[in-house]
Amino acid sequence: MTAVLEAISIWAIPVVVALVALYAIIKKVPVYTVFTEGAKEGFSTAVMIIPYLTAMLCAIGMFRASGGMDWLCGVLDPLTSLIGIPGEVLPMGIMRSFSGGGAEGMMVDLMTQYGTQSQIGRIASVALGSTETTFYVVAVYFGSVGVSNTRHAIAAGLLGDLASLIASAVIVNIMWF
Repeated sequence: MTAVLEAISIWAIPVVVALVALYAIIKKVPVYTVFTEGAKEGFSTAVMIIPYLTAMLCAIGMFRASGGMDWLCGVLDPLTSLIGIPGEVLPMGIMRSFSGGGAEGMMVDLMTQYGTQSQIGRIASVALGSTETTFYVVAVYFGSVGVSNTRHAIAAGLLGDLASLIASAVIVNIMWF
């Protein structure tokens, strides 16, 4: 079974790309021209969202440097400990809403300090895989189309992140208690 899954993981993307290209050729679509037009549009979008990403990264740096992260974790720790989320995981859970790379770095620190088979390591791993980089997604997707009024998107995304963090802790604590 492992050999089959490894073969699928190796060949899945190249086969899908080849099938899409073959289908386009059969339908007489100018594949290269369409590809380059899409790449040009993607580059324009990337240039357009740079200010939003820069602002978000600056805000993250200020939040951490000001001690806001430590303060927020200190305030939330007594509450989250009641539902099984260790205080050590909180900074990673909060950072995940802002930056995937920052949260991954924090998870590596947790793994190094507590081990991969610890409850903290397991909760951090599951939480990292089940939460989203809400502010990054809002900056990229809303910024790329020029939307400045996000309405309820941030609140909904953060509630989803919170639900995923809580579910991660609950499920890990049930499975490995």
